[in-house]
Amino acid sequence: MKILILGNGAREYSIGRAIASEGQEHELFYMPGNGATGALGTNINIKDYNELAVWAKENEIELTIVGPEGPLVDGVVDIFKSHGLTIFGPSKAAAQLEGSKVYMKNFLAKYSIPTARYIETSSIEDAFKFTDTLSAPIVVKADGLCGGKGVIIAMSHDDAKVAISEMLSGKSFGDAGKSVIVEEFLDGYELSMFAVCDGDDYILLQAAQDHKRLLDGDQGPNTGGMGAYAPTPLVDEVLYQKVRDRIIAPTLEGMKKEGAPFEGVLFIGIMVVNGEPITLEFNVRFGDPECEILMPLMTSSVSDMFLKASTNKLSEIKVEFSKQYAVGVVMASENYPYSSSKPAEIILDEVHHEEIEKYTHISYAGVSMQEGILYADGGRVLVCVGLGDTIKQARDRAYMRCGQVHFAGKKLRTDIAYQAL
Repeated sequence: MKILILGNGAREYSIGRAIASEGQEHELFYMPGNGATGALGTNINIKDYNELAVWAKENEIELTIVGPEGPLVDGVVDIFKSHGLTIFGPSKAAAQLEGSKVYMKNFLAKYSIPTARYIETSSIEDAFKFTDTLSAPIVVKADGLCGGKGVIIAMSHDDAKVAISEMLSGKSFGDAGKSVIVEEFLDGYELSMFAVCDGDDYILLQAAQDHKRLLDGDQGPNTGGMGAYAPTPLVDEVLYQKVRDRIIAPTLEGMKKEGAPFEGVLFIGIMVVNGEPITLEFNVRFGDPECEILMPLMTSSVSDMFLKASTNKLSEIKVEFSKQYAVGVVMASENYPYSSSKPAEIILDEVHHEEIEKYTHISYAGVSMQEGILYADGGRVLVCVGLGDTIKQARDRAYMRCGQVHFAGKKLRTDIAYQAL
C-alpha cells in the first residue's frame, strides 16, 4: 500500500516505523518529514494542501495519515476527500474539538460530559469575577492552538489575573488567546486516553501517562511532553468502562448531531478524581510522546487500523496489544522550551548489547540530515523507547538507550514513569 504521512515529529516517525515493520509491501511518503524519516520512506515538500492532494492522486496514494493538529484544523481532510482520497483524521468542523477550547468546553456542557466548572469569555471583568469564586490553584486556557503550551496553572488569584490579562491583550499567545477559559483546578491524577474512531465505532487504546513539565519531580515550565509510559496500572476495567460510557459514546453521538461525525483519533485528557473520570480537554490527534509508546505495543496491523478507521469499517477488525510495557524518554535541545538552539551533531554509540538492540529504539523529531550527518535542530529532538515485561524493566532499557545518544546541550528527565513506580 502507498501511504502518505503528514508531519515531521517523533509521532509521525513512530507511525511510519510501526507500518514499515509490518513486513508487508508498503511504500511510505512523508510531508515534510524530518532528517531521519528518509530512512523509512521518501520526504516530499508540497505545502499547499490542494497541490498535495493532486500529487497524492497522481501518485496513487491509497491512504494518508495526518499527524499534527495544524493541518486538521486547517481542513486538510476535507480537501483530500473532495479529491476522492482516503485520509485518516477529522474534518475541519470536527477538528474544532481541539482548534477551539471554547467550542470544546461548550460541547462538553451541551452533551453532559463530565468536565470542570468554567467560564469562557473575552471580557476581562467577567473572567476576574469568576476567578474570585474559585480557590487556587486556578486553570487559565487560551482558546486557540498554542502547540500544547496554552494552559496556565496559576497558584494564586493574582497570578491567574495576570495570565488572563496577558492572554486577552494578545501578549501571551496572540490571536489564540483573544478568548479565554477560566476553570476550577481538579485534584487527582492525569491520564491520556486515545479512541480511534470512524464516525460510528471506535477502538480504545491502552491508557498512557505523559510528563508535561520540563524537570524531574514535575517541576519547571510546561512543555509539549518530556516522556510517557503505557499501559498505566492506574486504570482498571471499571475506569475504562466509565470513560467509554460517559465520555466517548456521548461525544461520538453528539458530534453526529452537530453534523460533524468524528473520524480519526480522539485524544482525551482525563483527570481522575476519587475514581471518577473528568474531561480536561480533547485533542484530535495522537499525543506526542504517547504515540511513540503506543505504536510499538500494537501487535495487530497498524496500517489496517488506520485504513479501516478512514473507511468506516472499524467494526471489521480487532486491535491487539502486546502484554509488555513501553516507556519513552524525550531528549530535548539545550534551550528548550525557552528559545531555539543552534544545531548540534548527534553521535550514536554502536549497539553491542543484545538487550538494547532487541528491546529499544529511537523515534526522531527535531533532526536534519546534512551530508550524511544527523543534527539536533532544536526543540524535542528524539525519543528513546524501551519495552519490557514490567514498567521498571521498560524504563531501565529506555534510559540505557539514552546513554548511547550524545549531542551538545542534550537535556532529559531522569524520572519518567515515577508515578507508576
